[in-house]
Amino acid sequence: MEKISACMITYNNEWTVENALKSVKNWVDEIIIVDSFSNDKTLEIARKYTNNIEQRAWPGFRDQYDYCCQKANNDWVVFIDADEVISPELASEIQEKINNDAGKYFGYIVHRRTFYLGRWIMHGGWVPDYKVRIYRKSKGNFEGLMHTKVHVRGKVDWLKNYFQHYTYRDIADQIDTINDYSDTASRDMFNAGKIFSCINLLFRPMFRFIKEYIFKRGYKDGMPGLVIIVSTMYYVFIKYAKLWELQKSSSIRETKR
Repeated sequence: MEKISACMITYNNEWTVENALKSVKNWVDEIIIVDSFSNDKTLEIARKYTNNIEQRAWPGFRDQYDYCCQKANNDWVVFIDADEVISPELASEIQEKINNDAGKYFGYIVHRRTFYLGRWIMHGGWVPDYKVRIYRKSKGNFEGLMHTKVHVRGKVDWLKNYFQHYTYRDIADQIDTINDYSDTASRDMFNAGKIFSCINLLFRPMFRFIKEYIFKRGYKDGMPGLVIIVSTMYYVFIKYAKLWELQKSSSIRETKR
C-alpha cells in the first residue's frame, strides 16, 4: 500500500477545518498543516488531528502550498483546502488508483463541486472546477500566482468523484474574500507590468455576465447563481480599479523623485 500525506494551509478556518480534517484522518498516513498565524480556534481544532503544524508568514498561494507539500514525508501528496471535504467514495477511489495503476500516472485531476447559499452550484463560472489535487511531490510543483496549480512532469489521470467545497459562511464573508483577492490580483497585475485600461474596467465585468450567467447558464442556479455573477462582476471591476490606484500612486512617487 502506498503511503499518502495530506497537506493543508490554513488561516482563520475554524468553521470548516474540522470537517476537512475528519475527511482525511482515517486513510492518510500523516496530516501536515501550515498556518498563517490564525487568531481564531483553527489551531485548537487542528491539534486534535495532527501535531505536524507550523506557523509561517503568508508569502502567497504558490509558495505556501509548495512549502507545505514539500514537508511531506511521503511522495504521494493530496492537498485539501480547509473548506473542502473528501467524501468516502473519493477517498476510496484515490487509494485504489494509487495502488493499482502500477506507476502509470504521477498525478490525478479531481473536479470540485461547491455548496453555496444552501445549494450545490451546477452551472455558471464556478463549473467546471478541476485541478491536479493528488500527485507525486518528486514529479510536481506549484506554479502561478493567485490561481496557483500543480504542474506534473509526467502522465496524469482523471478521478470520477468530487471534492466537496463549502465556500463562504455568508455574503459578508464573500465580500471580505473578494476584497482580499482583488488586492492580490491587482498587485500581481501591477508587478507583471499590466497597464490599466478603462476598457477592462467597463467591459470585462459585462463580458463575465454574458459568458457565465447566460451562456454557461448560471441563471439555472436561481438566486445563488445571480449572487455569484454579481459578486464576480464586482470582483473584476474592483481589481482593475485597484490596478489603476496602484499605477496612480506609483506615478506620483516617481514624479516626486
